Amino acid sequence: MNTSEMNDHQVAGLAAAICATAEAMGQEMNPGTAAMMAEDLCAYPVPVVKAALKACRFEVKGKLAMADILQRVQSSDGRPGKDEAWAIAMTANDEFETVVLTDEIQLALAAAKPILDGGDKIGARMAFIDAYQRFVGQAREDAKAVNWHVSVGFDAHRRIQAVTKAVELKRIPQEHGQKYLTDLSIVPVTEEGRAIAGLLTGAVTQPAPALRQKLGLVKNSMLEMRQASAERKTEMRIEAANELADRRALLIRQAQELEAKRAAQ
Repeated sequence: MNTSEMNDHQVAGLAAAICATAEAMGQEMNPGTAAMMAEDLCAYPVPVVKAALKACRFEVKGKLAMADILQRVQSSDGRPGKDEAWAIAMTANDEFETVVLTDEIQLALAAAKPILDGGDKIGARMAFIDAYQRFVGQAREDAKAVNWHVSVGFDAHRRIQAVTKAVELKRIPQEHGQKYLTDLSIVPVTEEGRAIAGLLTGAVTQPAPALRQKLGLVKNSMLEMRQASAERKTEMRIEAANELADRRALLIRQAQELEAKRAAQ
């Protein structure tokens, strides 16, 4: 059961509000019809539905229809529009950026990624928007609340900025934002972990010989990136994209496991 569902008293009150809204729009509505519409809307928070009815009174020309109410209810769920979603997805495609994105953006980006990796940005955008609207439509049909989560990038400073902005936009609760910032600040317990973290934070570390060799390869790759031509930079980004997706998926899975362990304590 959705925790936002109305009780019987609220449903009855909503049915009355629907009748009153229809009357204000010059339409007579059968109480039974209004009650049925209220039942269909009971999975949504009362203030959201009432705000949608008010918007209908000002915006809808003609008779009040369920589609008019539902459109306004769903558009207030906090999910970004297709253009903003695409902009967020493009930021998420940069391995250095920390991005706060929705489940639907992440799924749509995965669907468009093969086209994007092929260099067709216009085609990728079309595929992304088509998939995004489909995923959003399904989520809204299921009355699923929007879920924003953090995709961690390599740049340590941008992590703080991204999470702080997400809290300011109320995309993630303040307590969740603080937890993200705390977790991202935890120093790994192993020397290897500290050495890897040093690449992100600039902290001075002394890695083991085997790891030092691996880090050397990473630094060489970064140097090559700086010296490469614009065309080669694009090629290198495309080559790194699939590996980056795997790393992010692992990081998200580890965060979920950590959250599950903490909840079980």
